[in-house]
Amino acid sequence: MAWIVAGFVFWALGIWANVRLARLPRSRATSLAVPVIFGVTIVVVWECMVRGLNVPSVILPPPSAIAVRFAASTHILWEDFVQTVIKGALSGYVMGCGAAFLTAIAVDRFPFLQRGLLPIGNFVAALPVIGMAPILVMWFGFDWQSKAAIVVVMVFFPMLVNTVQGLQDTSAMQRDLMHTYAAGYWPTLFYLRLPAAMPFIFNGLKIATTLALIGAIVAEFFGSPIRGMGFRISTSVGQLALDLVWAEIVVAALVGSFFYGGVALLEKAMTFWHPSQRGRA
Repeated sequence: MAWIVAGFVFWALGIWANVRLARLPRSRATSLAVPVIFGVTIVVVWECMVRGLNVPSVILPPPSAIAVRFAASTHILWEDFVQTVIKGALSGYVMGCGAAFLTAIAVDRFPFLQRGLLPIGNFVAALPVIGMAPILVMWFGFDWQSKAAIVVVMVFFPMLVNTVQGLQDTSAMQRDLMHTYAAGYWPTLFYLRLPAAMPFIFNGLKIATTLALIGAIVAEFFGSPIRGMGFRISTSVGQLALDLVWAEIVVAALVGSFFYGGVALLEKAMTFWHPSQRGRA
């Protein structure tokens, strides 16, 4: 009972602190403090409720048990990180986004590709990864190559659609001005259309960060070497080692957050001139 009371008290204190911070003038400190307090509140209330209600660890382990397992399994988590994130997700992300960018330029240069390729792209993008993963695993084998291939398929068309849309985001007046300077297609592309498309390109890159990690993890459920985040999650669930499963989930959440944040910081540095970036703390 004491654990439950402590959970409610901490929850009330967290809500009170966030309400007070929300009333202060917005700054970098307050923007960081609000989500930190919110996250800490969730973790503490989770710990108190699990212990107060005597929830079995095979149903939901407390955060303290997850932290202990995390600290004791860093070598396993690192091997899984390298296999899933570095080899599978990151390599597929780079190849898929790079190929999509080059294809978008070809689509923009030759209009018949836009009428023929984009509808196919929309169809392929709607295919579930659960349906594609077993096929690509049979084609490329059980190692990281098949996971990278699945990531390529998942990130290619969102990146392609966003880049094509961005390359079209210039007004007729802007294009006519380039024509008055006797600029052909390529100078117009490099000096006008690509800079204007940067917000769209980075939007596709940010969407692809999430898709890449999800695709690599889910693909490992259908065949993998004896390492990898998806492999570890599926086998640990069968062994009822839920603390290790949650440790892998924590790693995935941290990697996804840092991956997305890194792309967002790069976007802010490269598109500081765009109205969407003005006035952001």
